[in-house]
Amino acid sequence: MVDFKGSHYPKDVVLYAVFFYVRYAVSYRDLEEIMAERGVAADHATLNRWVVKYSPLIACQARRRKSATSRSWRMDETYIQVKGKWTYFYRAVDKFGKTLDFMLSEHRDEAAASAFFTRMIENNGWPEKVVIDKSGANLAGLQNVNWLLLQHGWFWLVEILQVKYLNNMIEQDHRFIKTLTRPMRGFKSFPSASATLDGIEVAHMIRKHQFPASDQSAFQQFAALAA
Repeated sequence: MVDFKGSHYPKDVVLYAVFFYVRYAVSYRDLEEIMAERGVAADHATLNRWVVKYSPLIACQARRRKSATSRSWRMDETYIQVKGKWTYFYRAVDKFGKTLDFMLSEHRDEAAASAFFTRMIENNGWPEKVVIDKSGANLAGLQNVNWLLLQHGWFWLVEILQVKYLNNMIEQDHRFIKTLTRPMRGFKSFPSASATLDGIEVAHMIRKHQFPASDQSAFQQFAALAA
């Protein structure tokens, strides 16, 4: 459950604003006008605070409540601009294109890849196979996972495939994220970028029908994750 105590606005108003921002390619100034047309006076700074505060909390619930996924994974990273510098958005889907996990990182190295794989396994269980690109850092991260399996006496290892055409699915999946972030023209801070991307990923998961109540509207599903 997401705690909305302390907010001077009704919960549904806050959720509507957050959902609209992470689902559609609008600026905070645009969203301020949209909310005003609906009788809600909230300036762009307030809307930004809502997105940064509530998106990560809703994303945490989304990771827990999403439908089961396949044990064959596709992992890749895309670039996100923060304060004029490129950061790395690690993302993974299963072989059917369902979102597994996501993580923004300031670095693209073995430590970042290992951290992402560790969190992904905590949230999704162990994979049988992971397809990655030719990145040495991603390979090293997965090899670290296999080394941990060996240390704990497991008799099987995660199969690692570095085959570019098999990773086309995740590369195509980046497009939705890019479509939403492009009008934002970069982020002013790392926490703001990470929080906003969390919300965008949840909206993308809803589009993919990854939650049991997929007969509800997209906003209803988003709001249900905060309940």
